[in-house]
Amino acid sequence: MINVSVGSPAGTCTVANPAFYRYVLRLGEAPLRVTSLDRAQLDVLANVPHAYADEEECAGDGWRIVPAMSYEDWPVLEATPQRLRAAFQTARRVLWANAGPVGISAVDMIAIDTEIESVLGVLRQAEAGGFSVNVSYVS
Repeated sequence: MINVSVGSPAGTCTVANPAFYRYVLRLGEAPLRVTSLDRAQLDVLANVPHAYADEEECAGDGWRIVPAMSYEDWPVLEATPQRLRAAFQTARRVLWANAGPVGISAVDMIAIDTEIESVLGVLRQAEAGGFSVNVSYVS
């Protein structure tokens, strides 16, 4: 079981579907032809850290990895809601356009689409509150 957590002071969402991890966070690893802009969006999601990994601080365009500050904490990808919204919307569009080559089932596709919508709701709340958003996963 893999849980992907998306949160800010304005709200949180946890997705407990391994298909979400495989087909959204790791979509950039699929052998798909995408534009360089789409690749940059998918790279944001590919950098979401595992909660128990020893991550060093690193950053990309509009995001950064914040390492764990204590044993009770874990590393997170921190980004603006707008940056994450663009990444999740790109993953959704690329996945729908490449469902066959990726090998996703219709059941998983519909579940993932619903989960992306839940994540986008959290991002809207964070944006309205002026908060950044943290994302991590644990298995």
